[in-house]
Amino acid sequence: MAKRLPPLNALKAFETAARHLSFTKAADELFVTQAAVSHQIKSLESYLSTKLFLRRNRKLLLTEEGQSYFMELRDIFSNLQDATERLLALGSKGAITVAAPPSFASQWLVSKISQFSISHPDIDVRIKAVDLDDGFLDETVDVAIYYGKGNWPRVAAVKLHTEYLTPMCSPLLFQQAKPLDSLSDLKKHVLLHDSSRSAWKNWLKHFGVKQVNVNQGPMFSHTMLVLQAAALGQGIALSNTLLAKPEIDSGRLICPFEESIESKDAFYLVCHPGQAEVSKIQVFTDWMLEQVEDEQGH
Repeated sequence: MAKRLPPLNALKAFETAARHLSFTKAADELFVTQAAVSHQIKSLESYLSTKLFLRRNRKLLLTEEGQSYFMELRDIFSNLQDATERLLALGSKGAITVAAPPSFASQWLVSKISQFSISHPDIDVRIKAVDLDDGFLDETVDVAIYYGKGNWPRVAAVKLHTEYLTPMCSPLLFQQAKPLDSLSDLKKHVLLHDSSRSAWKNWLKHFGVKQVNVNQGPMFSHTMLVLQAAALGQGIALSNTLLAKPEIDSGRLICPFEESIESKDAFYLVCHPGQAEVSKIQVFTDWMLEQVEDEQGH
């Protein structure tokens, strides 16, 4: 004889209300009315012949039975959600969505993605350019590119490139009267900044370069804009050779000095915990690491 289960809607209403200890917040999360949540809870209590909630001084509390039931259901719903996400990932082998910062996408990933498509024609790559590094690995994204120190919670992260920061500029600057023979000559040129002025400040301090006004020069929201301005001869950028590779290879940018420092931050490929072994994600990760290894070997 089949075992009877309470209605799923009533169970979800209870789990949500118990988690928030509020019918109002539960209603907001479930996109229903507070009255609907209350009705579901009463229906479940009637079904179980057990009181699940108490009201004390206008506060919603769980009974002892309700607390025990909530702890069990919380794990069940969590496992159900994880199982569903794994199934959806496995059931979408024909597509993988990659979220990346605009500069990384335009300066590095886009130029290489056709190689992936040739090697893996059964996987359709979808690239989303997203401004924020942290927080865009949502349910619509399979993998993302984060920039930082690799210590983000609730994600599986694999380091890609080691970053080296060095000044770079257009060859056009050497046609001007201002010299660019030593690091001290930087004080005679316009400095271009990516988001903040701290990168130039730290770089100059590292090499003991003084009397350079880092508070001058325009700031740009994206690295690709800084590189474009530098390629047009508008000043000197401080960037990593990874993102500047297209401009360096074409000769639009050159690195006038040998001095460089290893950045404390780097690009990481991240995915949802427990999904690193999903076939399409594993294939894409391996391909990304192959591209990095090939570049660093040259």
